[in-house]
Amino acid sequence: MLESILIVDDIPENLSLLHESLDQAGYQVLVATNGFDAIEIAHRIQPDMILLDGSMPEMDGFETCTQLKASPVTEHIPVIFMTGLTETEHILKGFQVGGVDYVTKPLNIDEVRARVKTHLLQARLMHQQRQMLDATGSAILSLNLEGEIIWQTPIVSELLKNHQVDVQHFQSSLNQWLQDLFKQPDQAHLLHGQYGYGHQQLQLNLLTKLYAGHISKHVLVQLKEQTQMPSAEEIAQACPNLTPREAEVMHWVTMGKTNRDIAEILQLSPRTVNKHLEHVFEKLYVETRTAAVLHVMSACQNQAVA
Repeated sequence: MLESILIVDDIPENLSLLHESLDQAGYQVLVATNGFDAIEIAHRIQPDMILLDGSMPEMDGFETCTQLKASPVTEHIPVIFMTGLTETEHILKGFQVGGVDYVTKPLNIDEVRARVKTHLLQARLMHQQRQMLDATGSAILSLNLEGEIIWQTPIVSELLKNHQVDVQHFQSSLNQWLQDLFKQPDQAHLLHGQYGYGHQQLQLNLLTKLYAGHISKHVLVQLKEQTQMPSAEEIAQACPNLTPREAEVMHWVTMGKTNRDIAEILQLSPRTVNKHLEHVFEKLYVETRTAAVLHVMSACQNQAVA
């Protein structure tokens, strides 16, 4: 099946030139001469890509793109701006309203075809990845750099609803969480978001690797159900033979952290963390981390009942 491209331009000569070139390249070509028609065609046919003129009468390309990205039917369609406006503010505006790239007029047809081919390939790969993630039944979100949700697997909405998470608050919290991660990319694997109420909580786990000085345009995050673990204070009360520091270490053990992770969080050496755990094992009469966690969880539950 041919990939389809919608060309939006109010100048017939540009439409003719692009139509002929892209048709010869093997694409199904659709045309619109204004933003209103472009929005209607995009909703009805859902082309694989849109080449959009930035300067058009009545509704310009920027407003057209804004409306396309606001609709769940067309928000996924990649938009490449065509513009004679080379000022930085216009280029930035194109990206701000959701464009993935831009070409300047007069058009270089070889450049247009190369950019179209590249972005169609990226869109196709992303679509395949979404289908694979949907099939796994995992709760995965893709966020932009502002923490806004670009797409999500179906189970995300179900989890948020079941855990009574306020979606608006969730969105603003995502933004703050991401900013914290970007400030400390080397600590990103330690900083988890926590949402929900009661015994079951939702935890955000970062799937995209962050590097200092290099940030991906999109960030993948997994949302997981997690039983609420006892705090260090609750552990200290339920297990009074543990010191406050040992209770703090055990809190992070119940959260699934490794000794190295705990050392980073508490600003200790891994060796010191290991010594604390040796003392915990002795005091709780256990030999493994799993047994220690089970002992602590049971003690905390008994404390709560009492």
